[in-house]
Amino acid sequence: MNRMQRIVIVGPTGSGKTTLADQLGQQLNLPVTDLDTLHWKPNWQEAPAEEFRARVAAVSAGDQWIVSGNYSKARDLLWPRADTLIWLDYPLWIVFPRLFRRTVQRIVTQEDLWGTGNRESWRKQFVSRESLFLWLLQSQPRHRRTYPALMVQPEYAHLRVLRFQRPWQTDAWVQTSRGIHP
Repeated sequence: MNRMQRIVIVGPTGSGKTTLADQLGQQLNLPVTDLDTLHWKPNWQEAPAEEFRARVAAVSAGDQWIVSGNYSKARDLLWPRADTLIWLDYPLWIVFPRLFRRTVQRIVTQEDLWGTGNRESWRKQFVSRESLFLWLLQSQPRHRRTYPALMVQPEYAHLRVLRFQRPWQTDAWVQTSRGIHP
């Protein structure tokens, strides 16, 4: 794990990307950015593409960072600059209950997401086409098809790819890397 300076963490919604990023950020003393914080504005408005990309470019211009998120419209700004890509490739039977617990907790506590005033709601998550559960069912199979093909592209040959298919694998790797700094 030493020499990791610029890390991208991808995986399905609810897999623990942000949690892992925060954990590694503390361990390695690296700044952490969740792409959702750059993407979402108040009232669930998406940042215009050029604004979002400018924010991502500012983060990726740094020498040290950890970024969590799957935004394909920012991949060309992050992956070429990253030295490590961590893919939390957990199966649906693991991710779905995690997402359910997180969603219910956020709804009950009315957590302000990303400092935007956005909050999850029963209606949005359980009876809407904007449901994260629908997003998970659509995006996870797509990522399982596209990520392996992307990772063998010549422009990403420099990346150290760590693919974890079970949370215990991720946890074991984090534990064995504890105390190693870039």
